[in-house]
Amino acid sequence: MATGLPPGHPPIAAPKVGVLLLNLGTPDGTDYWAVRRYLSEFLSDPRVIESPQWLWQPILQGVVLSTRPQKSGENYARIWDKDANDSPLRVITRKQATKLQERLGRNVIVDFAMRYGNPSTRSGIEALQAAGCQKILLAPLYPQYSATTTATANDKAFDALKTLRWQPAVRTLPAYFDEPAYVEALAQSIADGVAALDFTPDVILTSYHGMPVQYFEAGDPYHCQCLKTTRLVREHLGWSEDKLKVTFQSRFGPTKWLEPYTDATLMALPGQGIKRVAVVAPAFSVDCIETLEEIAITGREQFEHAGGERYAYIPCLNDSELGMTMLESVIRKELAGWV
Repeated sequence: MATGLPPGHPPIAAPKVGVLLLNLGTPDGTDYWAVRRYLSEFLSDPRVIESPQWLWQPILQGVVLSTRPQKSGENYARIWDKDANDSPLRVITRKQATKLQERLGRNVIVDFAMRYGNPSTRSGIEALQAAGCQKILLAPLYPQYSATTTATANDKAFDALKTLRWQPAVRTLPAYFDEPAYVEALAQSIADGVAALDFTPDVILTSYHGMPVQYFEAGDPYHCQCLKTTRLVREHLGWSEDKLKVTFQSRFGPTKWLEPYTDATLMALPGQGIKRVAVVAPAFSVDCIETLEEIAITGREQFEHAGGERYAYIPCLNDSELGMTMLESVIRKELAGWV
C-alpha cells in the first residue's frame, strides 16, 4: 500500500500491471435455463447477429430459445467436465491463467473472464483494478480477428471501463494468426498429433469457426487470416495443399456462410476415396463445445456414416507446454515497456 497519505484517505494499492485473458463464454450448467440464459446473451449481441434487433429479438426470444437450449444442453452434457462439474472451456481457460501467472511472475497479475456468462468481463476488470492494476492488457484469445469475437470481447471490456472513475491504461492484444510463435506451436501440435495416431491420415482439415459471407463482404478480415494461418502452417510443415485443407464449421441460420463447410466436406470425402482423416481447429485457443462435441463426436459420426474408416481430432493448444509458451510469447510482446 502507498504510504504518506493524509489521515482518513482511502488506501491505494501499489501500482501493478494486469493481464485479462478473454474467452467467449459458456453456460453455468447443462440444464435448460442455464443454457437459455447463456444463449440469450450470446445471440443478443449485435456483433454476432447483425440483423436489426427489432426484427431478431422476437425470433430469438420466441422460436429459437424455445427449442435450441434443450438440444444445446444435451450437447454440452456430452462434453461436460464431470470431475470439475464445469465446462471444459472454463476449466482450461482457468488453467491457462494460472500457468501464465507462474510464467510472468509477481510483477503481473493474470486473470480470466468471459464475454458471455461467468466470470464476467466486468468482474475481471474490477478485480484487477482492486488489486492495484493501473495498466491492463486485454487479451482476447482469438488468433484470427473477427468483429464477432475479438471486437465484441473488447467492446464488453470498454463498456466496463466506461463506468470507472479512475480508469487504468489499457492495451488490447492484436490477432496473432501469423505470429511465428503461434504458427510454430500450431504446426508442432499438428505434427505431434498425427505422429501419435495409429494410422496415417489421407488429409488433415483445419476447421475454423464459420461466419456469414455478408460479414466477410462487409470487410471482416477473418476469412483471409484463417487462410493465411493454414498456408503458413503448411509451409512450416512442408506439406501440400492436398494434405492440409481449410474448412469452416458451426454455421447457424439460413444465410450463406463461409465455405467449404466442415460437415459437408467430412460427408463427401469417403465418396472421393479419402477414408482416413484428422481434424484440427486453429481458431479456438481452448477446446469447447464446438471442438469436443461438434468436431470430435458429431464430425466422427458424419464421416463414418458416409463410409470413412479412420478419424481423429487433434486437440487445441489449450494449456499444453506448447500452448503456454506461445501464449507467454505473444503476451510478453504486448507488455513491452510496461514490464
